[in-house]
Amino acid sequence: MRAVLDYCSGGVERKVPEGTLILHEGGKTGHLFVLMAGKLEVIKGDVPVAVLTEPGAMLGEMSVLLDQPHTATVRAASDSIIYEFDDAASFLRDQPEVTLLIARLLAQRLNVATTYLADLTHQYAGHGNHLSMVSELLHSMINLPPSQVAPGSDRQSDPRM
Repeated sequence: MRAVLDYCSGGVERKVPEGTLILHEGGKTGHLFVLMAGKLEVIKGDVPVAVLTEPGAMLGEMSVLLDQPHTATVRAASDSIIYEFDDAASFLRDQPEVTLLIARLLAQRLNVATTYLADLTHQYAGHGNHLSMVSELLHSMINLPPSQVAPGSDRQSDPRM
């Protein structure tokens, strides 16, 4: 994602000390962030799910594209430098190259997730446990209209089920 660094103009470069919360799960900023240097930790609920260290890594893109609250908390795991676009939707409309980079990133993430879920389906076929519903999840992911996307967890059930 280093290619996105070429488009970092028109926003604000910020130095964020270790421990600073950049995004808060459930909040909605409309901002897009790009990691310039440092290390950021992505936390879903109370579970760390990723550490971002590559310059050009983006944050807040899902919230902006879906016009929904942030799906995770992001905290600086070390002193870091980020680039912030206050009006991310306008920035993405004005920079179709960045929007295409984000689309490729999201397609890559979806490919990894569906490949993993398909592998789980294969491994646990016929076991009759909760993993047997993975194929239903895959079908649901592929066939849901965009307006109905509402991810849930064990703590937050999906009303469609």
